[in-house]
Amino acid sequence: MISNERPSPYGHRPHNQSGYQNGFSKPPVAEDTLKSDKVQIERKTFVFTLKENPRGRFLRITEDVNGRRDTIIIPATGLAEFKKLLDEMLRTSDEVPVKVPLA
Repeated sequence: MISNERPSPYGHRPHNQSGYQNGFSKPPVAEDTLKSDKVQIERKTFVFTLKENPRGRFLRITEDVNGRRDTIIIPATGLAEFKKLLDEMLRTSDEVPVKVPLA
């Protein structure tokens, strides 16, 4: 078994198993890009892309670190709640002193 074929502890199938009969993959969904922007933070690049498809609008956030990409998708209906939580995390980060490790 190749390392990327191991079953995920989260119940997801490996990328080469689509779950569709006869090995056919899901047909691509047409997506329109409404806005896209990126930010470089240290060695990571984050790409924020607001998209729309027949199911609705969503924000795709992709993190790229040396060619390795991870993506999360937030439906537009949850963006206000996501922003609220992010604002709370920023406030906490500003308020809580940084712990300096003992040498």
